[in-house]
Amino acid sequence: MSPEALPPSRRSFLRTSTGAALGLGLGAATAGCGFLPEDPNAHGDPDAPIDVRVDGNLIYFNWADFVDPAVFKGFEKEYGVKVIQSNFDSMEGMAAKLNAGNRYDLIFPTAKWAQRLTEGRRLRRIDHSRLKNAESVFGAYDYFADPWYDARSAHTVPFTMYKTGIGWRKDRVGELTGSWDDLWHRRAKGKVFVLDDRDEVLGLGALKLGLDVSTADEKDLDRITDTLQSLRPHLRGFSSDSYNNLLNGNAVMTQAWSGDMAAMLGQAKDPSVLGFEVAKEGAPVNSDCYAIPSDARHPGTAMLFIDYMLRPENVKRNIEYIGYPMPVGGSEDTYAALVEPFPQCLVGADDLKDELFFRNGSSKGERARDTAWTHVKAG
Repeated sequence: MSPEALPPSRRSFLRTSTGAALGLGLGAATAGCGFLPEDPNAHGDPDAPIDVRVDGNLIYFNWADFVDPAVFKGFEKEYGVKVIQSNFDSMEGMAAKLNAGNRYDLIFPTAKWAQRLTEGRRLRRIDHSRLKNAESVFGAYDYFADPWYDARSAHTVPFTMYKTGIGWRKDRVGELTGSWDDLWHRRAKGKVFVLDDRDEVLGLGALKLGLDVSTADEKDLDRITDTLQSLRPHLRGFSSDSYNNLLNGNAVMTQAWSGDMAAMLGQAKDPSVLGFEVAKEGAPVNSDCYAIPSDARHPGTAMLFIDYMLRPENVKRNIEYIGYPMPVGGSEDTYAALVEPFPQCLVGADDLKDELFFRNGSSKGERARDTAWTHVKAG
């Protein structure tokens, strides 16, 4: 297995030539995709303790450019291994690769996908007592001691936290009102992007209408679809590369993850022309997790990497590189300093309100949300 070339930006999906155009890029995997049945003991007992030692190179599967390359190099040098990277472009893409039988040592699901993997017994149990630096997470952030998506964080360690809002060019649009309504701003017409993400887009429609962010009620979804279709004349496309779209002028306004906006600070020639707001109707929140698949060939190396990433110096370096906060005690000042120009980017444990996480629904409900998303993208 050879390393895959990394796209140039954080969470960059490189869909600008195909999937970012209106009505394109639905892809083969739908957002309701789950995990194919598998013998939970096909690769040994997933609950067996992992021996924390080098047991091979690290086969790593994450969003593109989400760990500082210097951190990878330091890990490789210290432990005499190679980090062999692959990247996914969405949670559905991650699921498709896992269902196709691809084997990885470390993956990074969001909260709701971590729950699916856990319930399907597709993750190894992680004994926190075997991680030297685990206390810096679980001793400092009570939320992650027993999160809704993984009881007692038995199969995951939190990696990042973030929320979703609106990024915009102040020099092109002026000030905004602090509402999801701002995406319909007349001065941004034709230069607006929303994320190429089912839950995020349906979620903004739901919150705008005062509905549950994960609603699967068909009447609610009809209202959400009608609302989002009224946004179509304002859209340039669906793209999760808000980082580049704002910087290169493709967008004057975009739905964006808070971490991507923070990362722009180091790249923008004049950060004062950029803004980020969290809508008063509510902002989705989320967390990415470290997780070790049940069929990982090198779980010991994966445990070593998690522990290495939790070292204070590596946490600081990675926060400054990716723009996302990592829930590790002692790192808060590093993130606060990074996002000082964008105070609404700040994400802490107090922001992690369970009702603002995207949740898994029933099979029927997920199909209904898939159908609504298809209608939104098809126009």
